[in-house]
Amino acid sequence: MQMPRERPGCATVKRAMDVVLAAAALLGLTPLLLPLLLALRLTGEGEVFYAQERVGFRGRKFKLLKFATMLKNSPHIGTRTLTTKNDPRVLPLGYWLRKTKINELPQLVNVLKGDMSIVGPRPQTEECYDCFPASRRDRICLCKPGLTGVGSVVFRDEEEILGRSTKGHARCYREDIMPHKLELELWYLEHRSLRVDLKLIALTAIAVVWPKSRLHERWLKGLPRRDGAEAAGAPGQEAIQPPPSTRSSR
Repeated sequence: MQMPRERPGCATVKRAMDVVLAAAALLGLTPLLLPLLLALRLTGEGEVFYAQERVGFRGRKFKLLKFATMLKNSPHIGTRTLTTKNDPRVLPLGYWLRKTKINELPQLVNVLKGDMSIVGPRPQTEECYDCFPASRRDRICLCKPGLTGVGSVVFRDEEEILGRSTKGHARCYREDIMPHKLELELWYLEHRSLRVDLKLIALTAIAVVWPKSRLHERWLKGLPRRDGAEAAGAPGQEAIQPPPSTRSSR
């Protein structure tokens, strides 16, 4: 299925909105960010930022930025790059940063650079990207990846889901989370507009304050249901192939 094209001028307006919002956010949050930079430098392992290569617009690679919240060697121990609730690899300050999503704020720099947009599909690691069915994989790259998106809003409780699962974290992510996130991102591509973007920005802010909110079910019509119908291997779905070490792309 071919995705509908954006209306003429929409991309220009979206880019202008991205620049204005990202610049305003960085400026307005400076009183919070400066003490936070110092606190990260003086605690944990002294690392301030974490950069990871992701697949971006039209398949181009870029370095996604986050505040460092976990042990430097985390990708090679425990559940690797999957993070669960009360994960012992998360640093003390990191728990708060992750709960409030403040750890994602450095991606405002990615937005200003043009690597990302404020709203869009969440950028994937190359490993996860390669696991998507080819017929759907390339469609995710039809627009810039987002600082937030419908997958982030719907799966605000992703770490809790992984923590409760009896399947094992990698299998749960591969079978119950990753396929449904893919369907959600494809829903966004089919319905993207400035109005939908503004709704997702508002829903993201609400989800930070009220993580259990289900407001997205009323504001975003036609979302794929989060009841296992889109799990890998369900009828009508192309299976997602398991990577050597399943990686979360939150």
